[in-house]
Amino acid sequence: MLYRIFFLFLLCLQSLCLAKPPSLTPQDTKNKIQEILRAHVSYQKLSEELIQRTFTNYLDEIDPLKTYFLEGEVLEWSSPSQELLQQTLQHVQQADFTDFMTLHASIEKAIARRNTLENDISKMDMPKQVKPSEFKDLTWVKTEEELKNRILRIKALQLETAEKLSNSDKEQFLLKLQKRRLNREEELLGKSASERTKTVLAYVLKSTSASLDSQTAYFTPSEANQFMIQVQQKLYGIGAQLKDDLNGLTIMRLLDGGPAGADNKLKLGDKIIAVDKEPIVGMEISDAVELIRGQQGTPVQLTVLRKTGSGESESEDKLEIEIIRGEVVLKESRLETSEHPFGDGHIAIVHLFSFYQDNSTSSAKDIAKALDDFKKNHNLKGVILDLRNNSGGVLNQAVAVTGLFIDKGVVVSVKDNSGAIQRLRNLEEKKQWDGPLLVLTNRASASASEIVAQTLQEYGRAFVVGDPETFGKGTFQTFTLESSNYGKVNPKGEFKVTRGRYYTASGKSPQLVGVIADIQVPGAFSQMEFGEKHSKFPVSTDQIASSLEDDLSDLSTFHQIQLQNLYHSGRQTVLSTYTPYLETLKANSSKRIEADKNYQSFLKEIAKTEEGKEPLELFGQNDLQLTEAINVMSDLIYLSNTSKR
Repeated sequence: MLYRIFFLFLLCLQSLCLAKPPSLTPQDTKNKIQEILRAHVSYQKLSEELIQRTFTNYLDEIDPLKTYFLEGEVLEWSSPSQELLQQTLQHVQQADFTDFMTLHASIEKAIARRNTLENDISKMDMPKQVKPSEFKDLTWVKTEEELKNRILRIKALQLETAEKLSNSDKEQFLLKLQKRRLNREEELLGKSASERTKTVLAYVLKSTSASLDSQTAYFTPSEANQFMIQVQQKLYGIGAQLKDDLNGLTIMRLLDGGPAGADNKLKLGDKIIAVDKEPIVGMEISDAVELIRGQQGTPVQLTVLRKTGSGESESEDKLEIEIIRGEVVLKESRLETSEHPFGDGHIAIVHLFSFYQDNSTSSAKDIAKALDDFKKNHNLKGVILDLRNNSGGVLNQAVAVTGLFIDKGVVVSVKDNSGAIQRLRNLEEKKQWDGPLLVLTNRASASASEIVAQTLQEYGRAFVVGDPETFGKGTFQTFTLESSNYGKVNPKGEFKVTRGRYYTASGKSPQLVGVIADIQVPGAFSQMEFGEKHSKFPVSTDQIASSLEDDLSDLSTFHQIQLQNLYHSGRQTVLSTYTPYLETLKANSSKRIEADKNYQSFLKEIAKTEEGKEPLELFGQNDLQLTEAINVMSDLIYLSNTSKR
């Protein structure tokens, strides 16, 4: 919960509060559940297992930090009897959500107790040096005393941040913290029986959707509106990637071209604790995001804590930083290129941030142009395709980008919930680059990135370098929002649902397992429990028949004949050009990393998980992972040239 990373650049798609619940009826709720199930890759009907998961999710929705209920009070739903599961399943099938109404009603007593505990805690001394890591993977406490201690320690963590504020701001902060909690409790209780019913039904949809897998989700209308910002690839704000902690929002990445990164005022690791003097500690993430976003050209003042020094000399400074909000067009942060000299030529580095396509350009066209420019202006020796932090995008662009480096052949296969398999092929005549190629990945490389990396790896066209494995998202989703043309949001809410899996040319799906690096070069995320396999209910991985030697079996006879004509020359085969060099490349890289004191210090830093300290992308001022990838490419070019002599 506390270690979610928000890769949507100040965009939160799910919040813990519903604000005004959508106008759902029990029949609406049943219909939406059935609609989601009909489209899902694995589950077409409700089962007792899904009901049990839904109970678990529901409890997490209404008490995410487990500061209201005791273990014994939720045992009926956290470990439900077979009888209750059967009863609830039958009720839901009849559009009867009484069992969830009963669960939700138990929050009333828990809220009353919480208010009593808050009063007791206000008279107690606060513990010192509480770490955010204490609140990872929480379990239900057994006694009221344990509950009080948990609330106390959370409050101590928040108050430690409040101490950085002025006395008047600190007093305001404490009042607002209390007000936020009371507002949240009021929303849970509802102002009327009708409003409470709508709230319960919205949580049922959220909890049932999330029970199917980690990517299927129900959005309330307000959440769907926020989702539209992502789809439209444009928002007004500062352009930063945040990590949500209990004691502030930590900056994990500054978006290229965004206001936050334009003048170097903000730095990686800065913790935002107030926006325009409004403390955000304890605030819902969506509310904090709304404070930061605003009209283009308007200023926003951020109060940030910045750590300086290290070890015993480490200190924390409080800074007031003004940022002028700007239009953050995510599509402008698409591609970044650079070059590194090597011998009598250069190594090209192409950092692709997403797989995009619009009326004027696409990721494949932009990479092709960049490579043409490199070849025109330099003696190009090798290419590093940097897909770190690339979470995917348009599927046909994964095919097109792969096609820049291979001959004709299958790039990816898609199998939907009916079991039908569709193979997507590169049919372009000309490669943009057929020389030494590395794909640089990390744990945040997902979906389309994994398709490109693994297919190039399987054809023997490239070595994958970077974190031990990638994110592991080998599924695709459909969105009801698409059918509304990103315009009017359904007042009863929208949803996305996992329809099927992706498979690369060998027939393997990266789902759960990710793409395994040929040469491990650890980066900032390499020690993090981060990826699809760490989600609550992920879809299982799977494998289909290999299509490295394309038999065209997915096509009709007519289309097979047509494609055979296109395939008459230039079909991609599995290469072993660089295979003889792999062990040498791995050994050389390992020796360099072991001998690099800066890299070793970096590895020690990212291993400090016991402090709840999550790593940043850079150490010092160097991108150590990219630097080592360049070293690996230099070795590969040298070995390739030597073998030709």
